[in-house]
Amino acid sequence: MAQTTTTDIITTMEGWFKKAPDLPLNIKQVLVNITPWIALIFGVLGIVAGLGEIGVSPLALFGGIHNSVLVLIAGVLAVIASVFLLLAYPKTKALKAAGWRYLFWSAAISVLATLITGSIIGAIIGGLIKFYLLFQIKSYYK
Repeated sequence: MAQTTTTDIITTMEGWFKKAPDLPLNIKQVLVNITPWIALIFGVLGIVAGLGEIGVSPLALFGGIHNSVLVLIAGVLAVIASVFLLLAYPKTKALKAAGWRYLFWSAAISVLATLITGSIIGAIIGGLIKFYLLFQIKSYYK
C-alpha cells in the first residue's frame, strides 16, 4: 500500500487549482507582501479565539463556557491552525517554501474545524478561496 505524503496532497490540490484563472501579477505581489502580516495578525487572534472556544481564555467569560465536544475539538483545531500561521510568519517574510506549507496546513486545519462545527457551505467556500489564493502565490516561495 502506497503512503501518501504532504507533497502528494499539495501536488494533487495544485492540479485542481491550476485550472482556475490566474490573478494579475500585481495582485499576486501585493498578496505575497501582506501574507506574513496577515499570518501574524490572524495567528494571534486565532489563538485567543480558539482558547476562548475551549474555555481557557479570559474571553470565555463573555461567551460562556461551552460543553459541546464538537466546539471543543473545533477550538483545539483553531489553536493548531493559528500556531501554523505564527510559524509561517518569519518563513513567508523570507519567501521560504516552508512558510507557504505552514499556510497550507493552517488552511486545511481551518477548513476541517469549520466542517466539524457543521458549516459545510462555509467550509467549501472558505476552503476554495483560501486554497485558490495560496496556489496563486505558491511560485514566490522557494
